[in-house]
Amino acid sequence: MEKTNVMRILSQKGIPYVAHEYDPALTDGVTIAATLDENPECVFKTLVTIANTGEHYVFVIPVCCSLDLKKAAAAAGVKNVLMIKQKDLLPLTGYIHGGCSPIGMKKPFKTFVEESATLCEKMFFSAGRVGAQIEMSPELLPPLINSEFADLV
Repeated sequence: MEKTNVMRILSQKGIPYVAHEYDPALTDGVTIAATLDENPECVFKTLVTIANTGEHYVFVIPVCCSLDLKKAAAAAGVKNVLMIKQKDLLPLTGYIHGGCSPIGMKKPFKTFVEESATLCEKMFFSAGRVGAQIEMSPELLPPLINSEFADLV
């Protein structure tokens, strides 16, 4: 498998991970979890939002769940957040829809990870491109990307 920027960052920081490949034609997170033979509650998607303040926030939640925008805004300490437009994702983060990772965005955004991740022995999320996932210990993510766990779903 060709190394992604996410994999290079993890390697440089000495953070253990396992890379997984899947058919890039798959776009549904629950289907991807099934393909990896993993619990969908431990496979995560990365969502980018914009707050009423104009600041961007990133939320990492299980693929089988929906982001609760009220809980997300409360976690971020803002009045409200909305999902950004899909066309804004690449210029803002450097990632395309379906390949957005919480690691290695163009610039660091305040990130919140669904607290249920702490119940997973390992968590899975995009390796920075469609068709590639990273598997790693959930407690290693917050110090790497300056994120915190929160109730988001």
